[in-house]
Amino acid sequence: MSRHPELLIPASSLEVLKTAVIFGADAVYIGGEAFGLRAKAKNFSMEEMSEGIQFAHEHNVKVYVTANILAHNDDLDGVREYFKELKEIKPDALIIADPGVFEIAKEICPEIERHISTQANNTNYATYNFWYKQGASRVVSARELSMEELKELRANIPADLEIETFIHGAMCISYSGRCLLSNYFTGRDANRGACTHPCRWKYAVVEEKRPGEYLPVYENERGTYIFNSKDLCMIEHIPELIDAGIDSLKIEGRMKTALYVATVARTYRKAIDDYKKDPKLYEQNMPWYKEQISNCTYRQFTTGFFFGKPDETTQIYDSNTYNKEYTYLGIVGEVRDGLCRIEQRNKFSVKETIEIMKPDGRNTEAEVRRIINEEGGEQESAPHSKQVLYVELSETPDVYDILRRKEDVSEQM
Repeated sequence: MSRHPELLIPASSLEVLKTAVIFGADAVYIGGEAFGLRAKAKNFSMEEMSEGIQFAHEHNVKVYVTANILAHNDDLDGVREYFKELKEIKPDALIIADPGVFEIAKEICPEIERHISTQANNTNYATYNFWYKQGASRVVSARELSMEELKELRANIPADLEIETFIHGAMCISYSGRCLLSNYFTGRDANRGACTHPCRWKYAVVEEKRPGEYLPVYENERGTYIFNSKDLCMIEHIPELIDAGIDSLKIEGRMKTALYVATVARTYRKAIDDYKKDPKLYEQNMPWYKEQISNCTYRQFTTGFFFGKPDETTQIYDSNTYNKEYTYLGIVGEVRDGLCRIEQRNKFSVKETIEIMKPDGRNTEAEVRRIINEEGGEQESAPHSKQVLYVELSETPDVYDILRRKEDVSEQM
C-alpha cells in the first residue's frame, strides 16, 4: 500500500519550530521542560509550546509533544499535572514510551492521540498490535529494523495504525537508545533525558596490575572511537520507504540548530515531493539532494539497519567531531527599510559575503553592507552571540530566510 508519508521534523525551540514549519515540515515534534528525553535541549515553556502549536496549526502543520521518559514512582504525579496543562493547549499527539505514562495520558487527555516512542523497543508486529489495542494511533519503529521487517510489519497490523520511522540523524550505539553508560560514568540518566553521549568519547585500555597506565587501542592506527556511529541518511531511498508503507519519515535532532533543521527539512521535502510527482524527477535531482544534505553538520552517513546489519564501515574510527560546511548566523525576523532583523548566532563582519538560504531551495550570495545594533550604532562586526542586529545586505532576504556562512572544509581536516 503506497502512502504519502508525513515529514516529521524536530524542534529545540520556538525559533526552530517556526523554521521547520516554513522549510517544509508536515509535523514537528517538541519537548516541554519536563518528561522528555532531551533534558539538555532548550525545550519549550508552556507559553512557548502554546504559541508554537498555534503557529504550526495556522500553517496546517501538526505538533507532537514528547513525554517519553521511563518514569520512576516520583515522576508520576508530575506527569499527571503536566498532561492537564497539555490538554489546554491541544497538541496533536503525545509521544510516550512508558505504559504507566500511557495510561495517565489516556485518563487525563483521551482526545489527544498517543504515539509510542522508539524507546519502547518496538521491533515486531505483535507489539504494534498490542499498542493498537491499548489505544495508540501510531508506533515508532526501533532503529534496529530492516526494510524487509518493516514491510512484514505493515502487512500484519491494522491499516489505520501508523508506522513512524527514523530516516535521518544520529545513531545511538545502545539498543533503541537504552544507554547505561551515561548514568554509570556521570550519574546522568539517558533514559530520563540527561544523556552525556559517552559513545562519542575516546577510550583506552588499563591493565589490572598497572593502574593509571592508559594503553591506546589502535584500530588500523586510526583511533579508538569504538562506539562512534556514522549518522543515518536515507535521502537516496525514499522510494523503498514509501513502498514499505511508512506513514511518517522522522528526522532525529531535537538539540540541533535552525540551520540544521532548515537544511534537512528543505532537502527531504523536495525529495519526497519530487518522487511523488515523478520518480524520474527524483532520480534526476539526486545530486542536489546529496549536496544539500551534506551542507549541515553531520558525522558521515550510513543507512543503518535498513539493508542489513551494520558493520565496521558504519563506525568512525579517526574522530569524534562533526563535519561542518556552513555556520549558522541567524534567522530573519523582519525586514524593514532595507534592513533585516536577526538575533545573531555566530560572528560575521561588514564586507563579508554570506548566503541567504530560502525555503524554496534557492541559496543566494549577499554582501554584508551595514550592521546596526539595537541602540542605532553601526558595527564593523558582530562578535557577540544572541545580539539583536539590523543588517543591510546586497540582496534583500524575506522573513524566515536563514543567513549562513560557508566554511573552508579543508581547514577542518
